[in-house]
Amino acid sequence: MAASAWSKLKAHALAKPGAWEDDPWGDGVVVKVGSRIFAFLGTPDNPHVGVKAAASRDEADEWLARYPADAAVMPYIGRSGWNTYRVGGAIPHDELIETIDLSYDLVLSKLPKRERPPG
Repeated sequence: MAASAWSKLKAHALAKPGAWEDDPWGDGVVVKVGSRIFAFLGTPDNPHVGVKAAASRDEADEWLARYPADAAVMPYIGRSGWNTYRVGGAIPHDELIETIDLSYDLVLSKLPKRERPPG
């Protein structure tokens, strides 16, 4: 079940304008727009979604309070508002989709114009 949900999340992320798949460290899929990652997806065997959850750490912490067993601060970049969410847990699929959308929008807004997709 979680692997199927993971595949749907990956497809959703890759459907974003200018999105492309990468595996920079050989341990899981990331989806980028321009040169920047907006979604860390792991693998079908270890499904999770790492996203820019909010513009600030305080806002991103609301997810930790709502889903303490399925949400965590991402190592290294968590101080900048990045969280990771377990796929197949208590977080509804549609909310995971929304987190990918928000992360894409936040990352896209910080890209230089030359890296933004047309449109």
